[in-house]
Amino acid sequence: MLHKITGVTVRDVRFPTSLEQHGSDAMHTDPDYSTAYVVIHTDRGLKGFGFTFTLGKGTQIVVCAVEAVAALVVGKSLQEIVSDFRGFYRLLTSDGQMRWLGPEKGVIQLAVAAVLNAVWDLWARAEGKPLWKLLVDMDPRQLVSCIDFRYITDALTEEEAVDIIAKAQEGKRQREDRMLKEGYPAYTTSCAWLGYPDELLRQLCADALKSGWTRFKVKVGADLEDDVRRCRLIREMIGPENTLMIDANQRWGVAEAISWVSRLAEFKPLWIEEPTSPDDILGHAAISKALAPLGIGVATGEQCHNRVMFKQFLQASALQFVQIDGCRVGSVNENLAVLLMAHKFRVPVCPHAGGIGLCELVQHLILFDYISVSGSLSNRMCEYVDHLHEHFTSPVVIRDAHYMPPKDPGFSCEMLESSVQRHQYPEGEVWKLNPDLL
Repeated sequence: MLHKITGVTVRDVRFPTSLEQHGSDAMHTDPDYSTAYVVIHTDRGLKGFGFTFTLGKGTQIVVCAVEAVAALVVGKSLQEIVSDFRGFYRLLTSDGQMRWLGPEKGVIQLAVAAVLNAVWDLWARAEGKPLWKLLVDMDPRQLVSCIDFRYITDALTEEEAVDIIAKAQEGKRQREDRMLKEGYPAYTTSCAWLGYPDELLRQLCADALKSGWTRFKVKVGADLEDDVRRCRLIREMIGPENTLMIDANQRWGVAEAISWVSRLAEFKPLWIEEPTSPDDILGHAAISKALAPLGIGVATGEQCHNRVMFKQFLQASALQFVQIDGCRVGSVNENLAVLLMAHKFRVPVCPHAGGIGLCELVQHLILFDYISVSGSLSNRMCEYVDHLHEHFTSPVVIRDAHYMPPKDPGFSCEMLESSVQRHQYPEGEVWKLNPDLL
């Protein structure tokens, strides 16, 4: 724990996923999955790895923001950070000048998340534990001391948070054993990206069913009649007994969302994800109220800026499924606050994942949520996308459509150096082979 941080490096790493329409949806038609990849260097040789997720263009802006934030980190010891993690979080998010660029949102918060993800990875490696186990084994008060409660005490106090975790101590060992044996239930988004042709949809659905998948998400929002056709195709493929979700990726206004989803209600979706602007809390509340009689919930959160917005979504009954993300908010610290608030408001957490490395990150958080907070699997599942895991030193392990708990120390953030070099933008070999995408 005496490791002193001597430097922080960050690189722009991009994957040309737009070539095959991987990740395509109604708002993001040609994403190139990318990351601002951070490495924390220490005087004792131990490294911490972290990143934040982007879609290609603009990653260089996040890299610049990381470099600005890094100046606040170099020279500190790991012990100094974790002994007052709340204070360290505030140091990064409340710098008197850089705070103006947020505060606690947008590019600056993505940069903070990348740096903090690397710090958490470093801490877990120093303890010789996977991050989820580091969190599960932590004393309730120590865990809660990592959270900044500023702006959310009207929804959750520090003492309430301690009480939630303390009460979850009962049965914790049994839940951990269950996860180690069975894993955490997942759903797949890999079968139905908006840009995929019907033949590919059918083949991917058939393959997924053979592999044990029972929960499927379909991208919608570009064309209503096409959505009806594609949802019918998927529902016929997976049958009435399996679970279907739909995702509009913020495409509609409020009235349009209600009308459009009502038209798709015949396919029995469990939820409509991101039906409107991710900032429109009252709009989500109106959509939730209108769709409730149809048995369709609203899910959102992957582009929710911070714990304050999650607080308001919960207070306004504007969502029925909370979707945390490993990179959008301020890393583990802020996601802990969201998990605890969701539990208090009795709203299940179903994380957003996919992209590049998001599955690797969020598996740790959802394991912690089940073992140490919620203790429930009711209406809960974690997104999985079968892309780009081969570029990580500790890729996710899926067995029978379940996330199996990671065993390697750290936050599963480390990428293969060969992959980083090959995909570094714009000088990497992959980008020299695809000059039209530059």
